[in-house]
Amino acid sequence: MNTNYELRYAAHPEDVKHYDTARLRRDFLIEQLFVEDEVQMVYSMYDRMVVGGAMPVAEALKLEAIDPLKAPFFTSRREVGIFNVGGDGIIRVGNDRFELSYKDALYIGSGDRDVWFESKDPQAPAKFYFNSTTAHQSYPCRKVTKGDADSVHMGSLEMSNERTINKMLVNQVLPTCQLQMGMTELATGSVWNTMPAHVHSRRMEAYFYFEVPEGQAVCHLMGEPQETRHIWMQGNQAVLSPEWSIHSAAATHNYTFIWGMGGENLDYGDQDFSAITDLR
Repeated sequence: MNTNYELRYAAHPEDVKHYDTARLRRDFLIEQLFVEDEVQMVYSMYDRMVVGGAMPVAEALKLEAIDPLKAPFFTSRREVGIFNVGGDGIIRVGNDRFELSYKDALYIGSGDRDVWFESKDPQAPAKFYFNSTTAHQSYPCRKVTKGDADSVHMGSLEMSNERTINKMLVNQVLPTCQLQMGMTELATGSVWNTMPAHVHSRRMEAYFYFEVPEGQAVCHLMGEPQETRHIWMQGNQAVLSPEWSIHSAAATHNYTFIWGMGGENLDYGDQDFSAITDLR
């Protein structure tokens, strides 16, 4: 089998206050998403989101229905959002074929059919990062590029947070059940994301950081606004963000990150902000 997975259980914020560095990393950080000719997954108990990566090189890789799903196909009761962060690739969904270049995304609605990942060139393999949430209704599969996105330019270089938020797999662009995904690109010289910080108790989130140069790092901030913690991360790593936690970061270089959300509503603006000076 070319699939590896692990379970991550939900934590109470009062307990997380007492976690040391090793425990924080073990429960929230996803260190390895891309392994040659393997699919890596974390099944999180936060809104039952699956966070994973697939890197096909010498062979096509199947998105297998791991045992916790108790389903004949991975997508039997799930929707999936996928971003290609590597070389040109192909995703086959049943009889449909989608070609994804760098930073292209694909939405897959629920339904009983196989999903396969392929690379066009083994010397420049595709790297497919995906989030999946449970789905109560099936919506059509659709490829989405940055040109299709609802993009917003925010921040400023003076505040070290000039960035473009590309809302790609969101209800302004296409219908989904609960999954929302997008990609935020920071301008040269900017390092802060999602500041002022916020929480949204109606949904959890996962962040995937990439375009982090070798030798540089991202300091991801999490925790309750009055009880924050940090996790140092490298490129091509992801982190889980519970519904009670802020999710922000500063890095030693500008970078890009993919955000994915799952929960009980689809309102991107449903956020509870904290003033920068109120964070502790």
